[in-house]
Amino acid sequence: MESLTHFNEQGRARMVDISDKAETTRTAVATSAVVMRPETLQAIKAGTAAKGDVLAVAQVAGIMAAKKTSDLIPMCHPIRITGVDIAFEDNGADTLRIAATVRTTGGTGVEMEALTAASVAALTVYDMCKAMDKAMTIGPTQLERKTGGKSGDFIRI
Repeated sequence: MESLTHFNEQGRARMVDISDKAETTRTAVATSAVVMRPETLQAIKAGTAAKGDVLAVAQVAGIMAAKKTSDLIPMCHPIRITGVDIAFEDNGADTLRIAATVRTTGGTGVEMEALTAASVAALTVYDMCKAMDKAMTIGPTQLERKTGGKSGDFIRI
C-alpha cells in the first residue's frame, strides 16, 4: 500500500504538489442509492412530487457539486472538469440508484468529484421528497471505477 501523501514533514496536512504529474485522461464513476417507500419512488417516476421534477433537479445538483468539490473537500485540487453525467435507475420497488461519471484531462483524478456528485444528487432527492418520506436512507455511496493516472485503473468487484 502506498504511503499517504497529504502530510508534510511535521505530520501536518498539506495539498499534494501535482505540478510534475503527467496529464492523462481520467474518468471516475461513483454511485449512491436512496431507499424510500414505494409510493415515493412512484411519485418521483411520475413527476408528481410536490417540489417538481426530482430527477432533473438532482441531476443539475450533482453536476454543480462535481464542479464545486474543491470548495468542499479541503485537500482537493480545483481541476478542469471536461464532462459530468448523472444517471438514474430504479429497481421498480423502493430504491433509486444514482451513477455519477466525471471526466478530466489533467494531473489528478476525479474520484472525489464523482463521489461528491453522487452524494449531492442523493441528498437533493431526499430534500425534494422529505415532506412525503422522512425515513428515506442514503447509501452506500462508493467509487465503482476509475481510469487514468499513475495508480492505474480500478474496478469494484
